[in-house]
Amino acid sequence: MMKTTRPIMRFMSSNTNASLLLFIAAILAAIVANSPLAGMYSSFFDAKVSFQMGHFNLLSHNGEPLTVLAFVNDALMTVFFFMVGLEIKRELLVGEISSMRKAALPFIAACGGMILPVVVYSIICSQGEGEGANGLAIPMATDIAFSLGVLSLLGNRVPIGMKIFLTAFAVIDDIGGILVIALFYSSHLAVEYLLISLIFFFILYLGNRYDVNNKTFYFLIGIAIWYLFLQSGIHSTSAGVLIAVFVPARPKLKIGRYLERIRRYIKKFPASQENSIILTNEQIETLKRLEAASDNVISPLQAMEDGLHRFVNFFILPVFAFTNAGVMLSGGNGEIMGVVTIAVALGLIIGKFSGIFLFTFLAVKTKIVEIPKGVNWKGLAGISLLGGIGFTVSLFIANLSFGDNLVLLNQAKLGVILGTIISGIAGYIVLHLALPKKREIME
Repeated sequence: MMKTTRPIMRFMSSNTNASLLLFIAAILAAIVANSPLAGMYSSFFDAKVSFQMGHFNLLSHNGEPLTVLAFVNDALMTVFFFMVGLEIKRELLVGEISSMRKAALPFIAACGGMILPVVVYSIICSQGEGEGANGLAIPMATDIAFSLGVLSLLGNRVPIGMKIFLTAFAVIDDIGGILVIALFYSSHLAVEYLLISLIFFFILYLGNRYDVNNKTFYFLIGIAIWYLFLQSGIHSTSAGVLIAVFVPARPKLKIGRYLERIRRYIKKFPASQENSIILTNEQIETLKRLEAASDNVISPLQAMEDGLHRFVNFFILPVFAFTNAGVMLSGGNGEIMGVVTIAVALGLIIGKFSGIFLFTFLAVKTKIVEIPKGVNWKGLAGISLLGGIGFTVSLFIANLSFGDNLVLLNQAKLGVILGTIISGIAGYIVLHLALPKKREIME
């Protein structure tokens, strides 16, 4: 069994494979959306879903069952944003944005990477009829998994400082995207649901305060908060990030005490015949204690992040891509290639590149910060281009921006896909030429 599952686990541990699967899902969605199956594709995502408990449907909004599309975007993507929240919390506590000194350069780069895409988008859309103004935030995001996947194609040629820099500014990008979603894509507020959610947040606080390690506890409370946010008018994915804030980052058992405990358990482990395949009750009890100690030495934050990583990257994100990346190329009358398409694509390609590179260049030249170790200006140009890979969050914001306007939504989707592909290819080519060859590294 182990030999069978080992290749699968190796496959699912790779950022490159996750990015490849995401890309395949997007391409497949576009193919299906422009095939004879297009009607079935569309009607499937309009179907209703429910999780009924008596007269109560957990998967409902304002008394109406969620559609498959809404379930993916409002429920499954909450899990994605929960994992993003866990990553952000880890980075803030012990990662590359855990201090002002570490966070300064990625923060500056991320600010440029959020401001200039909006500027580019607004300039282009101002030439049209202004109907695309709601999509200003679409080219702001950087897809961490996708961009790291492209970077990993270059193998050990990539200096660690470059990987850290890309990850750090992409995390800050995520924070910006989350704030935008929470502030600008929420509907009329139902205050009563928010007030009830505060009770559950207080329960989470107590769990964090008293080192509750049980992951089921956070899962069940999290579902309740998600439902309340869904009904409140605040976009439900915001709940995922806020729940992550209350997940304990400290393990219940410190590593020193853990080592002492397992040495004691092993020393007292009841002996048995060497060839015996049946364990005694005492042996089973000792092994259970060892297992409990091992669970307690891993913090809930780390355990959940590790547990969700493969599920999110190899299930939720491909499902999201297949659900949302179905660009219909047969719109006719020039609808598919409109102002919004150009604005989103150039916002990702030109806006992200110029914002990240220019803000970083100015910050380094004015001696506010130092360029990351092992990174030169050519390498920084490549990384800045990879910042234009906006795929997941950009598609998500596109749906929030133009969900009621299928023409503009289609244009925005195409812009995201074009911008992501061109940015990814251009970034890879620049880095391939800029980074030292393997032979130079060995020397």
